[in-house]
Amino acid sequence: MVTTMTSCEYSCSSSGFVFDEGMKKDFLESGYIMIRNLLDEEEVGKIRTSLETSEDLQNNAFGVADENRKASKLVIWKHPGNDVTGMLGRCEKVVSTCEKLLGGEVYHYHTKLMMKEPLTGGSFIWHQDYGYWYHNGFLTPDMMTVFIAVDKCIKENGCLEIIRGSHKCGRIEHKKVGGQTGADIERVELIKKNFPVEYVEMNPGDALFFHSNLLHASNANNSDLRRWTLLSCYCKASNDTVTPHCLPSYTPLRKVPDSAIRECTSLDCSGKEFMDPEKDINIKSTSEDKSKAS
Repeated sequence: MVTTMTSCEYSCSSSGFVFDEGMKKDFLESGYIMIRNLLDEEEVGKIRTSLETSEDLQNNAFGVADENRKASKLVIWKHPGNDVTGMLGRCEKVVSTCEKLLGGEVYHYHTKLMMKEPLTGGSFIWHQDYGYWYHNGFLTPDMMTVFIAVDKCIKENGCLEIIRGSHKCGRIEHKKVGGQTGADIERVELIKKNFPVEYVEMNPGDALFFHSNLLHASNANNSDLRRWTLLSCYCKASNDTVTPHCLPSYTPLRKVPDSAIRECTSLDCSGKEFMDPEKDINIKSTSEDKSKAS
């Protein structure tokens, strides 16, 4: 049975974000915390406008097809940069929260814009981020993702699904399925019988902070509603990769105050260094996928 997530929820007040020690307890126990309204209406509006108007982002998008040949579009960049999205990836309420949850300094591993367009956006099979980051030379799963809703995310447009507490199951074997890398489905089915599966419905500006071993997936977008999300991934500094690969190793992260999101006027994407999917062994876009992204 799949239920809508109601646990491990916190809210950012109008006076600003304050870390609660209960957040770390929930993160360790459930594998995630939800911060409602991490971005207020003005902040998320500014982020959305920057994403929609950036030619650099759209020019670097590529498609990843699911088993039904529906494709979601992705853009991945290696460094936060100094534009509005860079301020988000470097701000205190994102980075310092990750540091408190992981227990030490973190660095920005990469950020991706996930675009599930109406009626065409594809599904993503069950997987753990560390399921494939493991192959990038990280010896421990001291890594996490901050999943921020740019648009409303509901069941109808393919919101995230998670298996609460599944990070405790350790890393599961993964294999290529179409253009994606997914977890051993037999193992996943056993886990689903013993851990709760939850829909993660979100309003714009809500943020899900989750552990790299938390199992998650999402259905295709069969609705008329767009579903764009930003996913910033962080690694504990002490867990630097031992194998050079297509994404960054430890790079000191210069944090900025939360106010930088509102104050930033730059849309310059230089310094982000967009990723070429052909150089990532975990995401191989086909020529057909690329045509869908254009």
